[in-house]
Amino acid sequence: MPRDPLIGLVGKPSAGKSSTLNSLTDATSKVGNFPFTTIDPQRAIGYLQIDCACARYGLQDRCKPNYGSCVNGRRSVPIELLDVAGLVPGAHQGKGLGNKFLDDLRHADALIHVVDVSGTTDAEGKNTRGYDPSVDIAWLRSEIVAWIRGNLMEKWGSIRRRHIAIKGNPVDTLQGQFSGYGSTAAVVARTLDKLALKEPLEDWSDETIDRVVNAFTDEKFPTVIALNKIDHPDADKNIAKIAKMQDPNKIVLCSAVSEIFLRKMAKQGYIRYTEGSEFVDTREDLIADGDPDGGGLKEMDEKNKNRIENLKDMVLYRFGSTGVVHVLSKAAEVLGLVPVFPVRNTTTFASGANDSKAVFRDCVLVKKNSTVADVGRKLMGDAPIAYIEGVGGTRVAEDHIVGVGKDDILSFKIGRA
Repeated sequence: MPRDPLIGLVGKPSAGKSSTLNSLTDATSKVGNFPFTTIDPQRAIGYLQIDCACARYGLQDRCKPNYGSCVNGRRSVPIELLDVAGLVPGAHQGKGLGNKFLDDLRHADALIHVVDVSGTTDAEGKNTRGYDPSVDIAWLRSEIVAWIRGNLMEKWGSIRRRHIAIKGNPVDTLQGQFSGYGSTAAVVARTLDKLALKEPLEDWSDETIDRVVNAFTDEKFPTVIALNKIDHPDADKNIAKIAKMQDPNKIVLCSAVSEIFLRKMAKQGYIRYTEGSEFVDTREDLIADGDPDGGGLKEMDEKNKNRIENLKDMVLYRFGSTGVVHVLSKAAEVLGLVPVFPVRNTTTFASGANDSKAVFRDCVLVKKNSTVADVGRKLMGDAPIAYIEGVGGTRVAEDHIVGVGKDDILSFKIGRA
């Protein structure tokens, strides 16, 4: 199954980007039969939790994903992550690993900016106290904008002359320059539509170009802000400040190290814990609830008992979870991703005659406003499609827009129409 879109993780040194990446990819209970979690040093597989189609039809016990897993109708779908390296102020001028940072970044469809909200690391990731992490959010965006604007202005004279000479339209002219960032004509068109510019491209002022570049950055690189290290005593005041400055719908509070610790303890048999949950059960908790065997859990030493209790108080009960699972969910939300379930049989939801009992084996994530034809091209490439079936064998038109619960279970019949 295709795994795009690609989500990029960015963050300065010591912000917790590596811990966040590890917590997103360490899907110990989610891997199923997926063969790996790391693709190469920069790319990895994370797991996005969604509501599976199997729950609509009461088929949870027969849902057997080829990749990821499905537990009681809650499905973990593999999604590709990119570790974007070298983020320091001045990256667009080549500081740090600036050129690599920007080259990696252009492949991403959305970004997760991991911010050390404790304020205990400065702009370059060195230990300090009292640093204002809202500054990091501002300069990440300014680096991307400066990079795109610098590249555009370097050629603006010739771009403008050619645009006039061929009587081009702004979408085509800008897409010729923005394609290197993984843009499409649709992205450029949405950018210009939002600005509703009245002056022709050849008359754009520097201020107008700035507005275009800023709007394009928002459209091409939608960003989730993952405020990490929320359990630190200094985090609260920084969270409050950032919440007033940024769109709260794009902020997730998280503690990556807490998530990694809980998963490790659960894997070793010391606690019961479901990823993304508010609750942790220890042996003592289960005994107190009437289970004399304590659920078969191991006895913890005092150090780990105290750490679990502190983690419950400082993170789980206070914030509702470690937040890590919600980071990917929020990235999927800003991209408007829609899960689509390709099947062989749209009545039984099986994928093949040899495995007729297992249902909904595959799931692919597509971007909002994708048509049935877009899904077909993503899955089948250039293979000829005779017709497409929806639930119950009904024919589905290629121009239908897919959505959750709407034309999201499909069977593509190969052949000439």
